[in-house]
Formats: sequence, C-alpha cells, structure tokens
Amino acid sequence: MAKNITTREQDYSQWYVDVVREAKLADYSPVKGCMVIRPNGYAIWEKMQQALDKMFKETGHVNAYFPLFIPQSFLEKEAQHVEGFALECALVTHSGLERVEGESRLRPTGKLDEPLVIRPTSETIIWAMYKNWIQSYRDLPLLINQWANVVRWEMRTRLFLRTTEFLWQEGHTAHATANEAEAEARRMLEVYRTFAEEYMAMPVIAGLKSEGQKFPGAVHTYTIEAMMQDKKALQAGTSHNLGQNFAKAFDVTFQNERNELEYVYATSWGVSTRLVGALVMTHGDDDGIIVPPRLATWPVYAVPIYRNPEEKAAVMGVLEPLLADLKTHGIGYRLDDRDQMTPGFKFAEGELMGHPLRLEIGPKDVAKDQVVFVKRHNREKVAIPAREVTRELPKLLDSIQNELYERAKRFSDQHTKPLDTYEELQRAMEEDSGFVLCHWAGNQEEENRVQEETKATLRVIPLDGPHEAGKCILTGKPSSQRVVFAKAY
Repeated sequence: MAKNITTREQDYSQWYVDVVREAKLADYSPVKGCMVIRPNGYAIWEKMQQALDKMFKETGHVNAYFPLFIPQSFLEKEAQHVEGFALECALVTHSGLERVEGESRLRPTGKLDEPLVIRPTSETIIWAMYKNWIQSYRDLPLLINQWANVVRWEMRTRLFLRTTEFLWQEGHTAHATANEAEAEARRMLEVYRTFAEEYMAMPVIAGLKSEGQKFPGAVHTYTIEAMMQDKKALQAGTSHNLGQNFAKAFDVTFQNERNELEYVYATSWGVSTRLVGALVMTHGDDDGIIVPPRLATWPVYAVPIYRNPEEKAAVMGVLEPLLADLKTHGIGYRLDDRDQMTPGFKFAEGELMGHPLRLEIGPKDVAKDQVVFVKRHNREKVAIPAREVTRELPKLLDSIQNELYERAKRFSDQHTKPLDTYEELQRAMEEDSGFVLCHWAGNQEEENRVQEETKATLRVIPLDGPHEAGKCILTGKPSSQRVVFAKAY
C-alpha cells in the first residue's frame, strides 16, 4: 500500500482523494471549489480528448469555439433552462478595478449595463449564433463541437467529480426534422458508450433519464451510468434531444424544401474531466491508480536493475535498443534510470502512477535474453524473449485492456439485482448494495419521495433492458420495464 493512501475499506471517499493527490493527478486550488489539474491528470484528459475528438470527427462533427461570457438576457429566453442553472451561475458585473485612495485594496469600477454569465453551458450563446448561420435546409445538419471550460457554482466539491470550474466538450447540432435530432442524440450516446467501454474499460448502462432527472429544456436526456467500486452510480456522459425549444427561444428558422419556414431541431451532448475521476474509481486499488493501456501516455514503465557500472552497461545495452524499437512502433514508455532510487521505490511509484505494464530487466534477464513484464492490475509476471518484445507487447497490452473491462463488468454485475417491492429497495439502499432494477411508473413527485426516503435516485431507464410486465414498486401501477435506482455521486 502506498504510504499516504487510506485503504478503500477504511474510507472509500478519503481513499479517492488520497489517490488523486498522491498520484499527482490534481490538487486543490487557492480558489475555493476549483482544482488544479496536474500534468499526470492532464495527460489522461489529453488521451481522452484525442480519442473522443477522433470519434466526433468520424461521425461528421467539426470543432469551433464560442465565448466564455453569455449575456444574462440570453439565459432568460428559455424558461426551463434558466430555472435549471440559475443558482449555479457566476456573474461578471464590472469591467475593471481601481485602487482605493490611500489604501492598498482594490474596488470594482465600470459597472456593466447587463451582467455577463460565465458559461455554465453554451446552448444560449450558440443558438444566438445559429440564428445567423441557418437560413435553408441546405445549411442543415449543422454539427459543431467545442472543447471548453465551464463554471457551475458548487457548494460541495470533490476533485474531478464535482468542481466549480471543469473542462469538457459540448456538442451542439441543428437538424431539419425531429427524427434526425433523435437519431443524433442516440448516435452520440453510443459514441460515449463505446468510448467508456473500449477506452476506459468501464462498463456502463445506457438509456433515458426520467422526467425529473433530464436536462433543463430537453425533450429527452440520454445517459451512460457506471458503477464505482463503492457501488455508487456515476453519470459519465449525457446526450440531449432538445426538440425545438431553443430554436423557438432564439427564433432559429429555416426554409424547407417546400419553401416553408420551420423551426430547426436541436441536440446537445457532453462529457467532462469527471471521466478522470471515473477512471480512478473504476480501476484504482490501495496502491494507486490503474490506467487502461489505451489511455496511458506511457503504457510501459521501464526499470533497469543493476548493482555496478558493469551490470548497468550490460542491461542498458539490451534495454536501449529495445526502447528505441518501441518508440518506432508508437508504443509509449517511461524509462526510470534514476541511480539514487532503489528498484523497490521505483516499483511502488510506478504502481502509484498506474502504468499498465512494468518492464524489468536485470543481469539474470540479460543472460536469459529475456525481459520481464509485470501487469499493474494483478501483478502477474510475463517473461518474453527480448527479440519478441515488439511483436508480443501489443497483444499483452490488449489483454490488459480486456481484463480490466471484464473485472469491472463482473463487479458491476455482482452488485446489480432485480427487486420487486419498495421495502426491498429501502433495505438495499441501507446496505449500499449497488444498482437495483425495479419496475417504475411514478411521477417526479414520487421520484422525489424515493430519494428523500432512501437516498437513491432513478439513474437510467435502460435502452437495451428487457420488456416485461410488472408493477411499480411504489404506486402499483402497471410497468413494462425495469429501471435502475442507486445512490450516486
């Protein structure tokens, strides 16, 4: 166990904070509620960005950038939207500072005629621009994404999972028909599901949010929900079919093929740096984080072992050309050749940082013409002839990626169970037993009651869940499908 990390069994919440800070992913900012993303954490976010950006562009989207500042009046144009975000908004009310005469302190000056909201999300500013860009059906679909920061004022924060300022991407698209917008919202949900499972090795349940949980101003909100190791749910990405609500609020119309004016149909969708926290909580252990190979900047952590200059020369004579070959084949590595640190110290540090594979080579390995690899997630050792490393390593990394996913999937499946009565749901939440599948036909008020009495929320109505006749656990009304209730972040 890493020296300054609380175990998961002792205190899961503290373990998470300890791991994030000890692995140098992030730290607290002097600004309350904000965080500093350190190079190790930002490297993971960059790998996520690269993979997602490629997937967005393969589905026809392009990147743009919109202002950080949004006129307050823009938020007021869509009633549900402003109601959903009003209490989280940070405002700019002045344009400068001046020194108080005879004192060292500063005071605001130049009060603005209209306050500017620091972007909590960009629907309003983007749709104000789309009004200028869309005139005809020939201008559609308009498929734009932006990578940006947003601010949502938070009272209770946790590194990566919930901070006042965070990084994300937000897609905003415009379509000629309701069916096209619905298809886009579902398509991007599938992009998120694919990314979560194939890159993060994190199993998710994809589906609809309830009326009480959907995005303010949306017709439908789709979500991917993942189970963390404390059996709580984490919303890992959302995709919204916004219908014509924002188009009507900003008067965005187009001339269709029949020369008639229509309002366009909209979607928005996004994931954030919360995914870094999700990765930590899905795979990490009491020794540190575990990064899946497809998101690792350095999938291989190379530690040469020697006791004197002669042994060092022999070991490095084999290792250096091997690493050069890895570089040629695009396999990232970090060489730890610090003489002042013992191999044991390096092993512990490498585990803390989550490198998927540790490469060990010492004089005995040189004599056997082999290299030893140690898998981070299960400490399994694999000896590979030095001449075969370049050929075998990609297969080994793929096996680790798959093993991480399968391990997380087993955990999620073990803690997901169907229940048929409200009393069973209450007992399950008292025991923190994970995801509960139950029939539901309640309204938002009844959903709020469940949350008040059990601390569980309706996380997702699964898209691929089996349809079966049943009765709502709370109201007894007929239900055709089970939904997921769980405690959540």
